Amino acid sequence: MNKIPFQLNLNGKLFDLSKPAVMAIANITPDSFFGGSRLFSDKDVLNRVEKALAQGATIIDVGACSTRPSAPHVTEEEELERLRSPLKAIRKHFPDAVISLDTFRSGVARWGVEVCGVDIINDISGGTLDNLMFETVASLNTSYILMHTSGTPQTMQQLTHYDNMMSEILHFFEKRVAQLVHLGVKDIIIDPGFGFAKTLDQNYELLAKMSYFKELNLPILYGISRKSMIYKLLDTTPEEALNGTTALNMLGLLNGADILRVHDVKEAVETIKIFEKYKTACG
Repeated sequence: MNKIPFQLNLNGKLFDLSKPAVMAIANITPDSFFGGSRLFSDKDVLNRVEKALAQGATIIDVGACSTRPSAPHVTEEEELERLRSPLKAIRKHFPDAVISLDTFRSGVARWGVEVCGVDIINDISGGTLDNLMFETVASLNTSYILMHTSGTPQTMQQLTHYDNMMSEILHFFEKRVAQLVHLGVKDIIIDPGFGFAKTLDQNYELLAKMSYFKELNLPILYGISRKSMIYKLLDTTPEEALNGTTALNMLGLLNGADILRVHDVKEAVETIKIFEKYKTACG
């Protein structure tokens, strides 16, 4: 269970991952799959961020374009319009907060970094939906979350055939990490992409075999919070999936997760505290 601790350089600030971190989701969108995560005003957003930080989150992940399966298309102009006021408000009221911007568009990424001082770009497409994303991230000298998926949010659930899923995902990461490193991107986080172009059974295989990605020697973002791999298995809803989320977060930590991306910060922080105590007891 011993791992070499990672450190990220976030705009000149060292971010320590010697123990797992919590990334809090802040959705500025009317159609996120989990109704409890939708924020409709700057006040809602600021309250969400204040509560998340108080509960122990160390990264705030802000997104304005739903990427759930079959989500309706949102234009770049609309995404920027949704982000403009709340993201500026977060940076103004929480100047020291680590902000991740959840976008697959290079133009939105550039705006977020240059105007709002965003620290991390969280790209659910792994650079596949905007061929300028990698060079944009490199030119901005920002950290980048590289997620595995296929197709678009509208088509990904029809693209779940793999001859050897783990080998193909690992190859995806190896190829794209090499491209990023060649361009000069220094701080890369990988995200296996639970729920993206994967069936329920494939999601659990991915979780069980997360150790495949250790050879990349990069931090792993783990995002399963309230997803269908929980509520479809249990025949419930996203609103009833907190207990399942906590159970899977512990399994993710045991399998090498470095960052938990969650809707429910307090429960994730407690899970990490228990995991760290368990790890100490294991020696």
